[in-house]
Amino acid sequence: MAHSVELLFDSDAEDAIRRQWAALVEAGLPSQAHHRSPTNRPHVTLTVAERIDAGVDEDLRAPAGLLPLACRIGAPVVFGRKSLVLARLIVPDAGLLRMQESVDAICGPHMPSGPFPHARPGQWTPHVTLARRLAPGDLAAALDAVYADTADGTFAGLRRWDGDARVDTLIT
Repeated sequence: MAHSVELLFDSDAEDAIRRQWAALVEAGLPSQAHHRSPTNRPHVTLTVAERIDAGVDEDLRAPAGLLPLACRIGAPVVFGRKSLVLARLIVPDAGLLRMQESVDAICGPHMPSGPFPHARPGQWTPHVTLARRLAPGDLAAALDAVYADTADGTFAGLRRWDGDARVDTLIT
């Protein structure tokens, strides 16, 4: 399983994303709300790798100290072709891009096989996932269900996710 470092939303922004998850459920569509793990919550992945050593936690306190960080939840975005991922774009500003670059640099020595290429600065698309395994034929209904204008919020926390142990470690 993958390991990652993720930004967490303030409660209002998290609630807004959870309402979109619920709207997908109400429409009978795939949704992140179907995942019942106690660690399942809206987040933005800053970096991801096959493994990130826990020794990085102390070093991550520096970028975590920059929180809260403003964020804008933007338009829907779709990844994939046959099985789709529906997400909301997080409109990147200079502060978010610096945070992602910093986390990438800090985590590099703690990733034995390096970060996944799509998580590297310049390749990264900041987003919060709404649904996975969405059939292309259901895309229009899903977009109708989650339609919302952009929203402002803040990133209020940072965590490291260990996908092997299924444990999250809050840095802030």
